[in-house]
Amino acid sequence: MTDKRIGKHPVEVFGYDFEDKSESCRLAIKQQYCKYIKGTCVKPRKSEPNVKVGICSVGSSVNKGKEIKPVIICPQRFKEESMFEAIRREYLSKWKNVKWIQEVNLGVGGNVDYVAVEVDKYDRVKDFLCVEIQAAGTTGTPYPYVKELIETGGYTGSKKPSFGINWANEFAKTMMQQAYKKGKIVESWHRKIVFVVQDLAIDYLQATTDCSKLTASNPGSPVDFCTFRLEWSDQAKWSLAFDQIRSTTIEGINLIIGGARVSEYPTEAEFIGSIVKKGISDGVLQSNDHTRSLLSR
Repeated sequence: MTDKRIGKHPVEVFGYDFEDKSESCRLAIKQQYCKYIKGTCVKPRKSEPNVKVGICSVGSSVNKGKEIKPVIICPQRFKEESMFEAIRREYLSKWKNVKWIQEVNLGVGGNVDYVAVEVDKYDRVKDFLCVEIQAAGTTGTPYPYVKELIETGGYTGSKKPSFGINWANEFAKTMMQQAYKKGKIVESWHRKIVFVVQDLAIDYLQATTDCSKLTASNPGSPVDFCTFRLEWSDQAKWSLAFDQIRSTTIEGINLIIGGARVSEYPTEAEFIGSIVKKGISDGVLQSNDHTRSLLSR
């Protein structure tokens, strides 16, 4: 693997690096083609449904860090063959005939993105594994960069609308609610559900929530997070690489949903200080010796 410097802008567009000048890249952009689903990109602009966004990943820091890394914002980006191979290797190595079925109804749990099934010669289901894919989401829109890339062939650095990664909503909220709801169902079957996510998502959760019950891979736990990295390869492209498996229980999911560890909770006195500080800032409370004394506690 070689290093590649990126900025806070779309990194992969229609499956290609933003600096790729190849004919295949040019055609993919023109045809709005996604190589991961072998068809037209499924992410339209809200204001122009016929125009596809085409952004697979964007450059961003994690939890206020300084290093800019490619963050996957489209779940289709995970559908590289390497992801399916990793799932087969880590979970299905003893299965003889594996097939994948998409969007399977889980009743009150909603749909499951993928179910890997082992079938006999008559296609009768012998075993199955539920697999969910979770990508990040953005605040604001990075599309103006894509528009410029299409029109000029690159990014000029001119001022554009800002965007960020909505880490909390996508991972601490959406993914954990799914893990709790669907995890309880598969646990009642004494089975497992696997969430495919980027390694950066788990880095974020460990920095901001109580992950004390997130352990190394445990076959007995009902919920796994199978993580993947985006690596810059010698073939001058970004590739998905298996990272690790982390396991947890439904209780562990509850702790993550609950937020930070108890030891990180503010004290009541600290919270009162915050009330006073904001109250003075808003002009609701007076700044005097009595209120200032509360701020110094």
